[in-house]
Amino acid sequence: MGNLSIITEFLLIEFSSTRELQVLHALLFLLIYLAALMGNLLTIAAIFTDPQLHCPMYFFLSNLSLLDICTISVTLPKFIVNSLSGCQSLSLLGCAAQISFFLFFSATEFALLVAMSYDRFVAICHPLHYSIIMMPARCVWAVSGSWVSGLIYSAVHTGNMFRLSFSGSNVIHQFFCDVPHVLKVATSEVFNSEFVLIVASSSFLLFCFAYLIISYARIFSSVLKIPSVEGHYKAISTCSPQLIILILFLTSVMTAVLRDTSDTSPIQNLLIAMAYTILPPLMNPIIYSLRNQKVTAAMSKMVRRIFFPPSLKTQKS
Repeated sequence: MGNLSIITEFLLIEFSSTRELQVLHALLFLLIYLAALMGNLLTIAAIFTDPQLHCPMYFFLSNLSLLDICTISVTLPKFIVNSLSGCQSLSLLGCAAQISFFLFFSATEFALLVAMSYDRFVAICHPLHYSIIMMPARCVWAVSGSWVSGLIYSAVHTGNMFRLSFSGSNVIHQFFCDVPHVLKVATSEVFNSEFVLIVASSSFLLFCFAYLIISYARIFSSVLKIPSVEGHYKAISTCSPQLIILILFLTSVMTAVLRDTSDTSPIQNLLIAMAYTILPPLMNPIIYSLRNQKVTAAMSKMVRRIFFPPSLKTQKS
């Protein structure tokens, strides 16, 4: 019987063996990371400082921005450090932590998007009962439930994946510990049980997605009944961003989970992973905040207060 090597660390793939290109990749992803960080932090700060934005829709949006910061911080900083240092290794504990936090924040974000779609459904289809249905306490419960459900989802999957030792090749053809690639080096028992969990969770996600589609169908049918063109535009502009992000997030995740990793090139793996790890945190502030006049006005007011504070003479007068 041959020796069976037990994996204690993983080697993340290098997308270039040239040192100059590695540094260029690090700088490019650093700019992306800083842009996502700044956009989401500005959104949170604008909502927090402007009393006019203290309502359910923007409460959900501030939590979404916080989740985006957490999600992109799980993968990109490690990749940037690895590219600059030339060291691609990641310990088994580090891989478990990366998968755990990524699943936690991603599942929480999906649950929060469901809550946000319900908020828009009530606001457009039942506007007279909005303040009664979307009370502050219920919004807090919805957000808390999203975080708790994400934590449970992450704990179940991570605990199952890392309950037994890994053996075989320790090379992961991705820039972070991605679930499909880690499962390739897992034991058959872990792979089979994780496959059952993934199928069950995917079925639940599809059920939630069907609920969202039905909700948005009812929203758009209610929008068509609004007589004014301005009312049409206002209603659609508040719902379409959520639908775009949701479809992008779900399609990229389902593609990553269901595809055969052995049949895709490293560049394809990178592009698919970027679609669900980098694009949502980068695009959410643009889609939700920069297209929203109230948020942009709050941002402008906040920036003016910071960089152009009123002079003492103005205050005295």
